[in-house]
Amino acid sequence: MSRKDDITGKGALNGYRSSKSNNKTKHRFQLNLQKRRFYVPEEDKWITLKVSAKTVRTINKKGISAVLKDARKKGTLLKEV
Repeated sequence: MSRKDDITGKGALNGYRSSKSNNKTKHRFQLNLQKRRFYVPEEDKWITLKVSAKTVRTINKKGISAVLKDARKKGTLLKEV
């Protein structure tokens, strides 16, 4: 199972950690993923999505129906709902 956001499709970033002596070591910056259940009133069912904390804030602001509609239109929805 990939560590990607089900709504936006965003994944981990690559970068470097820098020590005090400015030594660089490779590092992966993972998303803050949460497994959450959302109720979709139009479809009258619960769905479980793996979403980032930023996406949860967007869902709280716009609503799950609007976010799913936008994701389907953009084609970024990873898990078919």
